[in-house]
Amino acid sequence: MALSILLLLFTYVYQDFFIPIRSENHKATYNFPEFPYKETNKNEATFREVEIACEKGCFGKNGLSKITCVRQCVSPSCYRDLYQQDLLEEGEVDVRLNSFKGCFIQRYNKSRP
Repeated sequence: MALSILLLLFTYVYQDFFIPIRSENHKATYNFPEFPYKETNKNEATFREVEIACEKGCFGKNGLSKITCVRQCVSPSCYRDLYQQDLLEEGEVDVRLNSFKGCFIQRYNKSRP
């Protein structure tokens, strides 16, 4: 009895240190707004130009906080649509990046005369 209570307490205290193990057959479904993105030289150059300008404004930040700062600067509305409800986490593979670029290009092109 005492051992099971001790084990339960240990598990509760150190739960953040354990990595959940999933079966290889288990696949998580992840839903987010999708914006088509065509990877052309023009689109890449446009996105990169704005991204570089934003990186200067996020000077001094590193890692995830820099990525977040830059994406919010590039397009606050696209960031809100794609990341606000489920923030990017440290080490996460960003499967939303192409949708973010597609959103940015759509809104950038609409704002041009």
